[in-house]
This record gives sequence, C-alpha cells and structure tokens, in this order.
Amino acid sequence: MTITNALSADRRRWIALAVVCLGQLMMVVDATIVNVALPSIKRDLGFSQADLTWVVNAYLIAFGSFLLMAGRLGDLVGRKKVFLLGLIIFTASSALCGLADDKVVLIAARFVQGLGGAIASSAVLALIVTEFPRPDERIKAMSAYMFTSTAGGSLGLIAGGALTQSLDWHWIFFVNLPIGLIALWLGALLINETEAIGLRKGLDVVGSLLVTGALMLLVYAIVTSAEHGWGSSHTLGFGGSGVILLAAFGWWEAHAGNPIFPLWILRLRSLIGASFVRGLIVVGWFGSFFLGALYLEQVLGFSSLQTGLAFLPMTLSVLIMSLGLSARLMARFGPLPLVLTGTSLTIAGLAGLSQAGEHAGYFPLLLLSFIALGLSGGLSMLPLLTTAMSDVPERDAGLASGIVNVSMQVSAALGIAILGTLATDHTRTLVAEGASRASALTDGYHLAFTVGAGSAAVAALVALLVVRQPRPREEVTVIETVKTSEALM
Repeated sequence: MTITNALSADRRRWIALAVVCLGQLMMVVDATIVNVALPSIKRDLGFSQADLTWVVNAYLIAFGSFLLMAGRLGDLVGRKKVFLLGLIIFTASSALCGLADDKVVLIAARFVQGLGGAIASSAVLALIVTEFPRPDERIKAMSAYMFTSTAGGSLGLIAGGALTQSLDWHWIFFVNLPIGLIALWLGALLINETEAIGLRKGLDVVGSLLVTGALMLLVYAIVTSAEHGWGSSHTLGFGGSGVILLAAFGWWEAHAGNPIFPLWILRLRSLIGASFVRGLIVVGWFGSFFLGALYLEQVLGFSSLQTGLAFLPMTLSVLIMSLGLSARLMARFGPLPLVLTGTSLTIAGLAGLSQAGEHAGYFPLLLLSFIALGLSGGLSMLPLLTTAMSDVPERDAGLASGIVNVSMQVSAALGIAILGTLATDHTRTLVAEGASRASALTDGYHLAFTVGAGSAAVAALVALLVVRQPRPREEVTVIETVKTSEALM
C-alpha cells in the first residue's frame, strides 16, 4: 500500500502543507544562515571585504528577480511541477555551495540557489490557497506559512552559528541536502497538481525577460547602494535602467495577447494594498533584524551563536502566535485590529532597540524588544497574507503569490540597504568628530531603528485605508467555521 493510498484526503493535505512549509523554511533560513559564517568564508576562500558581500547579494538578487516569472509559470504549467523544480535546483546548488573551494564558484552557486529558492517559493502560497479554500482551514494553513517565513531568519542565525562553530561553514549548505531530498520525495507523493491555465496561447517570453531584467537591475541597485551611495552614478544608472525596463514591461503587458502579468490584477485593492503595508513593515522589521545582529556582535561582543540565541524569544513569540492564537483573534476581531496592534508592537520593539546603549544588558530591554517584534510579526503578517489573497481567482494565485513575495523581498532589501546606509553614514560622521567606535556604532544603529519604527508607523496609517474589515456575514461565517473546526479537533 502506498503512502497516498494509506492517507485520507484531508490528512494528506495537511501533511502536504508541512512539506511545502519545510521547503519554504529551508529557503528562508538560507537567506540568513550565511551571515554568521561570513568571517570563516572570507578567511578560507580569500575574499576581500567588498567581494564578501556578494555571497549574500548573489542570493538576494536571484531570489527577488525571478519570483514574478516563476509564480506565473506555476499558473500556466502547474504549481506542483514548479515547486518540485525549484527544490531540485535549490538542493543541487546547495551541494555546489558546500563543495566550493573558490570564491567565484561560491558566488555563482549562490545565484543559482537564489533562482531555485524563487521558483519553489513562488508556488508555496498559491498551493496553500488552492488546497485550502475554506476560510478556517486557509487561516490555519496561512499561520503555518507565516511562521516559517517570519521565524526562519532567526532560526538561520542560530543554525549558522551552531554549525560554523561546531563543524565548519561548508555544513550550512550541506544541511540542506537531506531536508531538500525529503521535501522533494514527500512533495512528489503528497502534493496535488493544480489545474493549469496552459500554454495554448504561448508563453509571454518578452514579458518574462522584461520583468526579470527590471527586477534584477532594481534589486542589484538596492543591495549595492550601501557600497556606492544612493546618489552615485552606479546606483542611479542601474536603478534608472530597471525603472525603464519596468515601464517597457507595463506597456508590453497592456498589448500582449497572453500577458505573463495581466494588468487588471493591479486593480485588486486587497492584494496591492496589503502587499504595500506588509512591505512597509518589512522595511523596519528585516532591516532592524540584520542591524540588531550587528549591534549584538559589534557593540556588545556577542558570539555568532549567542547572537542567534538572542533572537530565540522573537522566534518563540512568532511560534506562539502561529499555533492558532492569531487565527482565533482574526476570526473574532477581523484583520484590521490585528494589523494595527502588530504595527504598534513593531514600533515599540524598534523604539526599545533605539534606547539600548553600548553597555546594555540583554535583560530586560533587549529581551522585551525582541519579544515585541516577534509578537508583531505573529499578529500582522497572517491577516495581511489572507487579505492579500482573499480576492484573487484561483487560476491567478501563482501570480499573486509572486507579487506578495516580491513585495517582501524588495522591501527587505530596501530596509537593509536604507537603514544600513543611514547607520554607516551616521557612524562615520561621529567617528570623524572624535566619538569612540562603540559609541558611534550605537548611535548609528539607534538612528536606523528609529527610521524603521517610522516606516511601521506609516504602515499603520496605510492599513487604515486599504485593509477592510469583513462584512458582518463574512465575519460570522469565519467565526463559525473556526469554532466548528476546533470542536472537531
């Protein structure tokens, strides 16, 4: 008897959800697991400080550039196929990263790894939407997805520190091999293929090339802006070229017979509005997440493992909210109060970090700040995800998933670049004026945390305009279905 025959259809769906979330977690973790291993990679492969950033940037550029195209490809040919293809590419390139003994090979393998991550991630949210059409089930499934996407960053820091200190940096990539192979095997057995639109009218090759090129140029300009400066010819040239390609893409899609990006989807207020709010939160959340790790290591002298453990309360806070609490709160109060509460906690957490001095202890200020940031992600991300996908037709769920993921990836890159540049420039100015390095670093990070809190405040204001409360009948339906499902558990 095969696994699929032995499982009921309902149980198979939930195990399949665990499989796609496992794949998503692996890819999110990989975005941060490298950070704590960078000093070891630099020493072993002979990287310069400037070239070392490409170990991270190559992954981010590829991941952010291919999400839209991969998401639409899933709509056209089937999301299961696209998810499994992404897993194959990601797992194989992880092996190449671990075996790399040359910096060029490592950077190239990281780019391919980002490509695989984009292809697989683009299908995850769309698979959840189609597999869980009932509101109560979708909320629970989204909670699991939200936890893996939100908590994966801090788990990456913990795993990276533990593997680098106990073994060596190669194992931060090798650990993906058994996880990827298990996810691939179970995914092939348990995930149902979705109904595909098909390629009867052909694939929009021109549109695919234009949007991928535009995103690649824009993400490249963002992630290298800290090195070259926002007003430099380098940043403006690549950024401007990306904008021109994006405009050309819009014109082409308006006239293409089978557009990869039907422009009507931009009129979905729930999708675009919620993605924009989520992006504003992520600017502060992820930017300060990375800068918080630098603050712990460079100012307070934490080791890589200690830094990862310092973020554990944030991960646990997200986990607590993801175990059904966020779903029940959303069923009771609707999405808007949760988003507003979440953004308020984001502001509080970043404000707390902006008050942590160069001799701060972990207790209580840093601990409470990380808990607030974890709770904020647990409260705000689920309602924003469900709101974004609520009005999207199933046939276009892959494209919508790509839009949601692109908003997050580009916003994360913007947050790191903008807040990092502000912190670096302010630190440099203070050092030139005679301040100590620790004091200057602390003040630079404080400025970045404050700006991140401001971005969250803007997110709260925008949410008031774009996140709608459910109509009375919708609210009763969601509450009753959640109560019913809980009674059956």
